[in-house]
Formats: sequence, structure tokens, C-alpha cells
Amino acid sequence: MDINLISIEYFQKKKHMRLCNIRGYVVNLGILLLGTIGIIAIFSNQLANGLSIRMLLQPTAFIVVIGGTLCATILNFDKKTLIIAIKNAINIFRMEKSNTNQIIKEIMQLSIYARKNGILALGKVLNDVSDSFLARGLQLVVDIGNPQLIYDILSSEIAFEEEEELISSRVFEALGGYAPTFGLVGAVLGLIHVLKDLTAIDTLGYGIATAFVSTLYGVGIANIIFLPIAGNLKQKTREKILFKELILQGIISICLQESPTILEEKLMGYTRIHDRG
Repeated sequence: MDINLISIEYFQKKKHMRLCNIRGYVVNLGILLLGTIGIIAIFSNQLANGLSIRMLLQPTAFIVVIGGTLCATILNFDKKTLIIAIKNAINIFRMEKSNTNQIIKEIMQLSIYARKNGILALGKVLNDVSDSFLARGLQLVVDIGNPQLIYDILSSEIAFEEEEELISSRVFEALGGYAPTFGLVGAVLGLIHVLKDLTAIDTLGYGIATAFVSTLYGVGIANIIFLPIAGNLKQKTREKILFKELILQGIISICLQESPTILEEKLMGYTRIHDRG
């Protein structure tokens, strides 16, 4: 195998990832636009049927819902976790989908190269490997050469990364759980304020309707913003971990110097699962 071929593959993958980022922004912005249009259409229909914008715009209800939700979340998670979760949420519009077929092709080339030139020869091409996890695994193959020990080390890293990634989705799941709760709190506070003076019959109905706006805020924000973000982050984590498990399988097979045909069959199984996901 020509060492320069890995370098070419590296730059091709970088170009592909840039194109994926552009497509990701376009697709996700398109989905956001469609969702916004749908929400506007729903409210436009309600306004046409007599709903008042003034009734929906309740700063006090908004403060109760958002303030309570944020306070509860801050108490539940540490500062570092919250910062990471916010950064990950900002990046949900980026579609850095891993090129599974590309990495399989690269692993196959490395496997053939190792069988032809020996395991230690992999040290010459490590700087040209496109994926950092794959490069680290191959370095362990060169330095340690024990498949079981290498598997234990890398699988522990994958498990730790998965747990770390899932924390971000749990932050937004917590936000999605707190928001409706504080919406009910706001509704109860509004009802207490309205029902303290039952003599004002003329404004009683309007007051009760206004009190339930906080419930609308809580349920709406949870199901339109927080929970979808949590689901998106979980999906990205699943794809990332599955991709690393594929690479781990390739690393162990290279270390065992398995036949490229057997290695390809193992890796293609991951491809079918990844494409289904």
C-alpha cells in the first residue's frame, strides 16, 4: 500500500466533512423554518377565531416558567456540565455525519499494509491516518500488541465518552420536565390572584384564561425546544459511539492480523446498523 494514498484519503474526508456541514446547516435551518411557519399558522388560526395576542403575552408567566426552569436546572447540574450542554445545543445545526464507508476503506488499506509489512510498520503511517481515534488505537497496537488489553483500554474510553455525551441530552430532558411543572405553578399562582376577589364577575373569565397562559408557555417550550434538542443530542451520541465501535473492531482485527475478507464482513455489519440508525 502506498503511504501517500492515506494522505489523499485524509484530505478527501476533510473536504467531505465540510460539505456535510454546509448541507447540515441548510437542512436543519429548513426544518426550523417549516416548524416556525407551522407555529405561526396555528396562532394565526387562533387569532382569526378571536384569540387575543395581549392574552398570550404575559411577562409574569414567562418569568415564572423560564426563571423557575433555569433555577431548578442550575441546582441539578454543575456549571461545567451546563456550559458543555449549551455548546452542544448550539452545534445541533451542524451535520458532521461520519463517513462510515470511507473509514472502512481506510481500515482495510491499513489491514493489508500491516499484513504485508508487519504491525510495527504502521508507525510510519500514523500521521496520515484521518481519524484521531483510529490513529490512537493503531499506536497502541504498535506499542502494546495485546488485543485484549487494547480492547479494554479503548472500550473504556468509548464508554466514558458516551456517558459524557449523554449528560448534555439529560440537561435538556430535565429542562423539558421542569418547564411544564413551572407552567402549572404559574397557572396556580394566577388562579390564586384571580379567585381572591370573586365579586369581579365581569373579569373572572378573562383572568382564569390568562392564568393558564403559563401552562401553555411551559408545555410549548418543553415540546418545541427542550425535548427536541435532547432527542437530537441523543441521536448524535448514538451515531458517534457506533462509529467508534466500528473503528475499535477494525483496530482489534488489525492487531490479530485477520484476513481482510473477514475484517470487511465484520465492519459491513456495523455499516448496516449505522445506515438504519
